[in-house]
Amino acid sequence: MDNQSVARSAQVAESNFLSRVYLWMAGGLVVSAAASFWLLSQPNLLRAVFTNSALLIGLVIAELGLVIWFSAAAMRMSVAMGSTLFLAYSFLNGITLTSIFLVYTGVSVLTTFAVTAGTFFFFSLYGATTKKDLTGVGGLAIMGLIGVIIASIVNIFLKSSALMWVTTFIGIAVFLGLIAYDTQKLKAIRATGCENAEAEKRVAILGALTLYLDFINLFILLLRIFGKRRD
Repeated sequence: MDNQSVARSAQVAESNFLSRVYLWMAGGLVVSAAASFWLLSQPNLLRAVFTNSALLIGLVIAELGLVIWFSAAAMRMSVAMGSTLFLAYSFLNGITLTSIFLVYTGVSVLTTFAVTAGTFFFFSLYGATTKKDLTGVGGLAIMGLIGVIIASIVNIFLKSSALMWVTTFIGIAVFLGLIAYDTQKLKAIRATGCENAEAEKRVAILGALTLYLDFINLFILLLRIFGKRRD
């Protein structure tokens, strides 16, 4: 096989891998949306989730525990277990995200989702195709994310609208950088760290979780700007 054929084969394999990542990510978003619409159709359960602080906190803790466990152990799990945990996390996240439909109008939520999808596609495509090393961008984005988290926690007590908007715009920049960086990083991991097809499937599911989280966080931040609150 000549060099051109080898390069073409490698490109096809990489494209198939990224397609698998995006399909898993899209599946997670569909599960989250289905969970939200299902909860909206259950008025009694909806009321119980968002009026019972202990239940809501329990769901959030379950989410955090699940995503931490999955992120740490994904490469040691079977593909079936990894996919089940990813979809379970997506479902729980959809339940807790149902609150956005109670705060914002459905039209503005859908419009913001479309804006997020287009923005995500652009920056992920950039990360997948650029020849520039985005490691520096990723490092800055991670430091920025830590700063945004700290500022957001502080603002729980300060309740400053100015600080909220500052963290919103910085957060958007952070997640745009992370989308491009994480996409490029997935390509690198797949190229160097997948000794067999099973490992590549695990990386695809873990990568889907990473991009899913980037997408959801960008969506929530953009919703602060484009979302129209209910009267």
